[in-house]
Amino acid sequence: LLAYLPRPPTDTSRYGTFPQKPEFPATPGATAEVGRQQASAAAAKRSALMPNYLSLSRHGSIIPGEPSLPPSCGGAAAQHRPGDPSRCLASTHRYPLSVPNIPSSARGQTPARSTTTTVPTPEGLQSRRRKLLEEDGPVVQASKRQRQRYVTKVGKCQVNLGNIQEKKRFLSDIFTTIVDLKYRWFLFVFMMCYIVTWVVFGTVYFFDAWARGDVRHRGDPEWRACIENVDDFISALLFSVESQRTIGYGSRMVTANCAEGVILLMAQSIVGSMIDALMVGCMFVKISRPKKRAQTLIFSKNCVISRRDEQLCLMFRVGDLRESHMVDAKIRAKLIKSRQTAEGEFIPLEQSELNLGYDTGEDRLFLVEPQIICHVINRRSPFWDMSAESLCREQFEIIIILEGIVEATGNRSLAAGMTCQARTSYTEDEILWGYRFEPCMSLEKGAFRVDYSRFEMTFEVQTPAASARALHELEELEQRQRPRLSPRWDPLPPPGE
Repeated sequence: LLAYLPRPPTDTSRYGTFPQKPEFPATPGATAEVGRQQASAAAAKRSALMPNYLSLSRHGSIIPGEPSLPPSCGGAAAQHRPGDPSRCLASTHRYPLSVPNIPSSARGQTPARSTTTTVPTPEGLQSRRRKLLEEDGPVVQASKRQRQRYVTKVGKCQVNLGNIQEKKRFLSDIFTTIVDLKYRWFLFVFMMCYIVTWVVFGTVYFFDAWARGDVRHRGDPEWRACIENVDDFISALLFSVESQRTIGYGSRMVTANCAEGVILLMAQSIVGSMIDALMVGCMFVKISRPKKRAQTLIFSKNCVISRRDEQLCLMFRVGDLRESHMVDAKIRAKLIKSRQTAEGEFIPLEQSELNLGYDTGEDRLFLVEPQIICHVINRRSPFWDMSAESLCREQFEIIIILEGIVEATGNRSLAAGMTCQARTSYTEDEILWGYRFEPCMSLEKGAFRVDYSRFEMTFEVQTPAASARALHELEELEQRQRPRLSPRWDPLPPPGE
């Protein structure tokens, strides 16, 4: 959740947080005097600690006699966003300015004045730059690890449910609870249901034989036993298994000498039938669930943004690797993004719908070959004001959900078909501005051929970096400035005139 929360600006450095002193109103003369004293003290400290210190431009003012960055990157600190340290590294390599490493022992101590100043060599600057990049490496990795997905690329939801108080709700839907178990726990429950019933009824049979005295009259031909050949616990357990599974070897049986034996046999038969219906049904549903069918439904690794039919569109590609196709396939998209309302309420991970052609029926797919799904960026799109530059500063996630009925489990009426769902997600770093997907279909002898090796390939196209709103306003401005033809038709004068 930390990846989606807003990050307030903090006055920090790579060595720690420095508290700011409260500012008090002062006269202009005193302010100028204090500024000169601070500037002289800072210059003395820089000359003592770092003789080769290069000052950067701040707020448009440049210290005379010192090199500075070009105006294009003067706002690099403001443009840098958390979680994207690559810009800092790129700017470090682009300009030959470097800040030498300040030893920890030098901080907090009064620097000694030095009369000699040494000019560092280019090799020294390069070594300091490499040392600075090596020290910033763990920081870069830590910032990348903070980016938490809502849904992984393979479709797994990264949401853990905890502190659920009413666990009895799961027992009310015992069938779904058993089916949702992992296979190791499902097989354990499957076996324990039968073993527990066999042991329980075997214990009851043995207790009945012991209470009636069948155990004490073992081998007595004149004794009328309730259950024949049940004289210990092992024989009672075997009789329980034979009765519930209707094996019937013939050596053990219930006689008419006792009514409780007949009642126990009827009860075990009913309980055994209920367990068979529940366990066999759960096993059939769990095996036949088309959950693995989503493994053969693939999505492109990146989204692309380019113009299509004179409109800016966000596009991605989806394909099916099996020859048995999805029936009644439908696709939809959700935008996951945190926002703050006008009243100050913060809404984390708000879900909004992305139109993929619901009003025109383009969201219903005939997925026999890879399809490029298009989201038109218009006034109703949440990307209406997003440009190529603002895309780098945004933090959001697009969830793609593809649903359909597995053809192997459905019939003509689609009543008995099983629904399969495949999911994936795209973050702002996985959107390519100004690209298109390469075609992956070709015509062969008597059929079309799909080359899935070109499924992920894209190529760059000429695309304006402005937002869809800016492009729309520019088109309206051009239309207003375009000269209009007069609706009246003036006939040409005769040739003689």
